[in-house]
Amino acid sequence: MNIHDLYHHSRRAALYGVLVALVLGVAKLAGGLLGHSIALLSDAVHSLGDALASAAVWGALLWAQRPADPEHPYGHMRAEAVAGSNVAMLLILSGLWIGWEALSTLHEPAPAPAGYTLVIAGVSVVLNEALFRYSRHVAHKTGSRAVLAASWDQRLDALGSLAVLVGLACAHWGGPPWHAADHYAALAVAAVILWAGGTLFWGSLHELMDRQAEAEILEAIRREARAVPGVVGVEKLLVRKAGLEYLVDIHVEVPPEMTVREGHAIAHDVKDRLTHALVTVKDVLVHIEPAPPARPAPPA
Repeated sequence: MNIHDLYHHSRRAALYGVLVALVLGVAKLAGGLLGHSIALLSDAVHSLGDALASAAVWGALLWAQRPADPEHPYGHMRAEAVAGSNVAMLLILSGLWIGWEALSTLHEPAPAPAGYTLVIAGVSVVLNEALFRYSRHVAHKTGSRAVLAASWDQRLDALGSLAVLVGLACAHWGGPPWHAADHYAALAVAAVILWAGGTLFWGSLHELMDRQAEAEILEAIRREARAVPGVVGVEKLLVRKAGLEYLVDIHVEVPPEMTVREGHAIAHDVKDRLTHALVTVKDVLVHIEPAPPARPAPPA
């Protein structure tokens, strides 16, 4: 699988996320307004926010594949993290608004939610869980943090809808004494939205601040670099994640008696091996370092 396939699968998962979240959001909005459920209205905000998030991921993945230009010599891969951070802030604000609405209307009298609101919440649980499993599979296959974050947000959607379902059932069959259950379910959804938004924002922030890549990626790069003939060892390794791809800055050690021409050839071999063996490595900057002299063996 090449990098274009990774982007294609990631965009398709994001597009499915848009469609499912949009349909559920509209259904929950209508059901909440007509069926008198603030919990379902809150879940509608969550679903519509997810649709916006998935649309932003889809657009960012499309933008990220644009080739480098004079103003963006490293490419446009960071568009994914930028979109993720902005969507995360929107989720946080919507979570705070939902929490405020649920608390401010807690003691206001309201009719019991209609029976069909339970059907909408139940369908939402099933669809979000199915979408979570599909998106998680794609994220693990492509290495997309944005798709992985979206997949776990879909799992949180399923759990949030489950809380709404329980709250609606209590309010529908329990009568006026259980009126507050619908509001408590809305508060549970608000907590889920705040957690999802905060987690997504924190992950995007780390990527924008050039956090070192995961240990598995670092070990794979070291292993491939050491396999190049003439490389004695890896002295330093810095790896930045940008969207689905990685930018590598590596210092490799070579025998000190090598000529500049020989060292230059090895640097090209290291770059070629890394970009071919690891499809997510977009570019490699190789520094050549003289290997330290071998330490003498300790006396017997």
